[in-house]
Amino acid sequence: MTAQIKYDDVEVGTELPAASFPVTRATLVQYAGASGDFNPIHWNEKFAKEVGLPDVIAHGMFTMAQAIRVVTDWVGDPGALVDYGVRFTNPVVVPNDDKGAVIEVTAKVAAKLDDHQVRVDLVATAGGQKVLGRSRAVVTLA
Repeated sequence: MTAQIKYDDVEVGTELPAASFPVTRATLVQYAGASGDFNPIHWNEKFAKEVGLPDVIAHGMFTMAQAIRVVTDWVGDPGALVDYGVRFTNPVVVPNDDKGAVIEVTAKVAAKLDDHQVRVDLVATAGGQKVLGRSRAVVTLA
């Protein structure tokens, strides 16, 4: 696959389509099984609260993975991603109810680089709080 977005068609400030990603306790159990990360802060409410968390929280890597989907969906090729980094600023708290939590992600092109690459800055929030800081990705475009 190659990127479907053309480098010459992109300008600094271009906004990518925003996305929302629901997260429930079931989602966390499924992710734990796939990742092998069975830390009880991700599934045991009593334990999470005993260690000072407000409730069960989503895995950091899960949160990162959901956020970068905005970029890979926009580019059309996950293989176009050449760099991605974040700082975890707040946890995604996932209550034990029918709604769970929602990770909201917006992104825009922050810089055009050499070799048909662009830097995309992302903003990820949940429950009205920013959950990822310095969230930046570099992708190679066609």
